[in-house]
Amino acid sequence: MDNSGKEAEAMALLAEAERKVKNSQSFFSGLFGGSSKIEEACEMYARAANMFKMAKNWSAAGSAFCQAAQLHLQLQSKHDAATCFVDAGNAFKKADPQEAINCLMRAIEIYTDMGRFTIAAKHHISIAEIYETELVDIEKAIAYEQSADYYKGEESNSSANKCLLKVAGYAAQLEQYQKAIDIYEQVGTTAMDSPLLKYSAKDYFFKAALCHFCIDMLNAKLAVQKYEELFPAFSDSRECKLMKKLLDAHEEQNVDSYTESVKEYDSISRLDQWLTTMLLRIKKSIQGDEEDLR
Repeated sequence: MDNSGKEAEAMALLAEAERKVKNSQSFFSGLFGGSSKIEEACEMYARAANMFKMAKNWSAAGSAFCQAAQLHLQLQSKHDAATCFVDAGNAFKKADPQEAINCLMRAIEIYTDMGRFTIAAKHHISIAEIYETELVDIEKAIAYEQSADYYKGEESNSSANKCLLKVAGYAAQLEQYQKAIDIYEQVGTTAMDSPLLKYSAKDYFFKAALCHFCIDMLNAKLAVQKYEELFPAFSDSRECKLMKKLLDAHEEQNVDSYTESVKEYDSISRLDQWLTTMLLRIKKSIQGDEEDLR
């Protein structure tokens, strides 16, 4: 069956589902099993939605899943309603990102009402990812923070930290440096006490130090000293050595020395986009800076 055939079948199912809903509202249906007609309509809306998905008509699929969700709510089937809102969100993601967010928010409301915070957190991550990749809205991508709160409440600290690190990265890009510092320090302190995560602590302290540097050089100097005392292994890391070279270059207002230190670090550990952005911001505070790091 080609796509138009699938769409036609889906449309027929929608019409049949609407008839069932109408019939369920009649007086006699109210007396004799109106709810079973609504259950049948739910099933038809879901089947229609899946047909639309096969035909790649994502908006129609999303709308049909929403209809099914509304009917499940009418039947007090909260879990089924939430599942349909998530299915609707996933369909809309391919056609209408904002509508996808609306559907996922409806699902989250139901899950939190049911006390299912881990599932709610997972869907908050989906919303943050839509803001991040589809709508490219960094300010709203901080929705990862809500996921972190839910995960913390459920004692899922590892998942909470993953979300918090996303928040810290975006906060720094938005120049909310203190917020980023607090998160990096918190996650770094937790990591250094764990045999499995200890190695990553240096990265978090490095990022916190760079955020301090974006505010003020003296802040950064004091922060590096604090991190060395807190976590002696930080002193021997390439990240700490780079920080000290950058602080010296900044103090001497030596752009060439700053650029050379970054180049040397980059030749062994490739700089990602976030580090490049932060390092460029710091470099611009040196007199006579150029536009590039390399």
